[in-house]
Amino acid sequence: MSKLNSQAVMDLMEEIFRAFAQTVRYGVRLVQRMSPPALLGAALILAFILTILPLAMVLFAFFLVLKIAVGACVVGGRRQRRRQEQQQ
Repeated sequence: MSKLNSQAVMDLMEEIFRAFAQTVRYGVRLVQRMSPPALLGAALILAFILTILPLAMVLFAFFLVLKIAVGACVVGGRRQRRRQEQQQ
């Protein structure tokens, strides 16, 4: 393995910046060539990805945690009831 020096880090950062700038330029050219209906469709898909999808994921995680908590309470209650029945 080679040693990591400041010039190597600067070269890497420059390459990352160039790749990012090239991607942004490609995206801008793509948007400029789109027709208005295609642009509207792209905007709606982007809005879906940025708003509705994260909301659905958060709600899924919330209800999953809620389900696990309720399940733990039910299992705990059943175990406690069994212990009481075995002691009698």
